[in-house]
Amino acid sequence: MMTNYQVAVLGLGAMGLPMATRLADDLTVHGFDIAQPRLDLAAASGITPHDSARSAVAGVDAVLLAVRNSAQLDDVLFGENGIAADLTAGSVVILTSTVGVDGIPAVVSRLAEHGVLLVDAPLSGGPVRAGAGDLLIVVGAEPAAREKAAPVLERLASTLTVVGDRPGDGQALKTVNQLLCGVHIAAAAEALALADALGLDRETTLAALEAGAAGSFMLGNRGPRMLEAYDDGGAEVLSRLDIFVKDMGIVGKAAREAGLAAPVAAAAEQLYLIGQAQGLAAEDDSAVIRVVAPARRSL
Repeated sequence: MMTNYQVAVLGLGAMGLPMATRLADDLTVHGFDIAQPRLDLAAASGITPHDSARSAVAGVDAVLLAVRNSAQLDDVLFGENGIAADLTAGSVVILTSTVGVDGIPAVVSRLAEHGVLLVDAPLSGGPVRAGAGDLLIVVGAEPAAREKAAPVLERLASTLTVVGDRPGDGQALKTVNQLLCGVHIAAAAEALALADALGLDRETTLAALEAGAAGSFMLGNRGPRMLEAYDDGGAEVLSRLDIFVKDMGIVGKAAREAGLAAPVAAAAEQLYLIGQAQGLAAEDDSAVIRVVAPARRSL
């Protein structure tokens, strides 16, 4: 147990709390969240709770951040109550979110003024996998930063892939990953909606598709939730639809700046945007099937 290694986890939500709990098995973990019930849960899991982010990061070796977008990243680090000035020189900020490549160089430069390194480490996997240390993490960071962050990354990841020595390389690979994920979810929704329109039993259809060449991780993972999308209350929210509004926007911007046509990704993005406009933003992303087919046809 590396009790001398200290990490702060800012945001103890659906992903933050299981990651912090996993880390607390071996490391000294400090946590902050704006919701007191989440702090209470953290304390019960061996995490030291703090009443501010700035208090949580004082003196730690690493800060684990999960933010919604680049604007929130800038605010957390450099805003009115930003933590950058409270970080210890030689520490690292581990960014686990998908925020795109564009803003990363400026963040690296501003953190360097405080002697702090950025580890660009976007991840994939839900809360259960986070708590089990079974996440996929792709990393872009200079070797010294990776070494400093290793006690955190190695406890959270079952697959840890270093894609480059530059912060931003991880964001680039995650952008490619999200292109595929967003398209696969949209394609699964269309397929199951078509099965329903043709009068097929959707459970039987899903099982048959998963067993053959048409199967994919997203079909197997989101398919069962798509079957629940028309139930009262819909499927359990494990990944909000508006996350893919953000992520497919990042994909489209990256493709345009690279001069690359991405028509399939653009079509999928439109489905998520329509879903958001229809009030589905906070629902599970499997609810995109209701954009393709607003109501079930077969009973």
